[in-house]
Amino acid sequence: MKKVLLTLLVIVTAVIVYSCSDDGQGSAKFSLRLTDSPGDFEEVLIDVQEVRVSFQSDGEETSWITLNGVVPTVYNLLELTNGVDILLTEEELPVGTISQIRLVLGDNNQVKVDGQYYDIKTPSAQQSGLKLNVHAELEDGLTYKMWIDFDAGRSIVEKGNGDYSLKPVIRTFTEATNGAIKGVVSPIQTRAYIHAISENLDTVSTYADQETGAFLIRALDQGEYKVKFIPEDDYLEKEVEDVAVNVGVVTDLGVIELEEKVIVE
Repeated sequence: MKKVLLTLLVIVTAVIVYSCSDDGQGSAKFSLRLTDSPGDFEEVLIDVQEVRVSFQSDGEETSWITLNGVVPTVYNLLELTNGVDILLTEEELPVGTISQIRLVLGDNNQVKVDGQYYDIKTPSAQQSGLKLNVHAELEDGLTYKMWIDFDAGRSIVEKGNGDYSLKPVIRTFTEATNGAIKGVVSPIQTRAYIHAISENLDTVSTYADQETGAFLIRALDQGEYKVKFIPEDDYLEKEVEDVAVNVGVVTDLGVIELEEKVIVE
């Protein structure tokens, strides 16, 4: 089976646990979770086969390790939105340094549009093995928690005639070093597309949930944001200015009411 390598950017945080390895050098737990920013599709299916890390223990040469806890699974990313995530793996590794990480995908990557499934093509560059340098120091007795935020809405590119390709847009975060914005869009049928825009114009986006209208935008740096709501037809756009985001805090905007367009004949 052909495998595809998907680049991950990983930020590490640590919380205390108690463990040690049999060789006396110590060990750390490595925890990796998958989440998603919603896209305007019915399903986005990603075939996760393996997670590999480039690892170096003290005094040893760097080597690639395939994490044993990953079960090959096709995930529907749109089930992992607005605060929902899933554990990919959690296992103990020796004390040392992770310098690179990559996610290995299988062939069964699809998108569902209007009840029809279409294969997602992957760029040739990914097939050659894109990977990203990171620096994660695994220390004795610590758990390192990582979240992969796969932005389905921006990662799936439609080229027409049922031709879709994967151009991965991925954020990673730790809730210990970021904040979040949440709320509820009303009416629910507006199916609003929501942007959190920072002072330096960095933008993080999501869709309101189709059944509840709720939204959650995580992994935001501390600062002031403009939150822009772009509904589907028949409703007016809306902006909320000067939304404060603080580390470790979820800022609640409450219910955001969107108004219908007034048609003048």
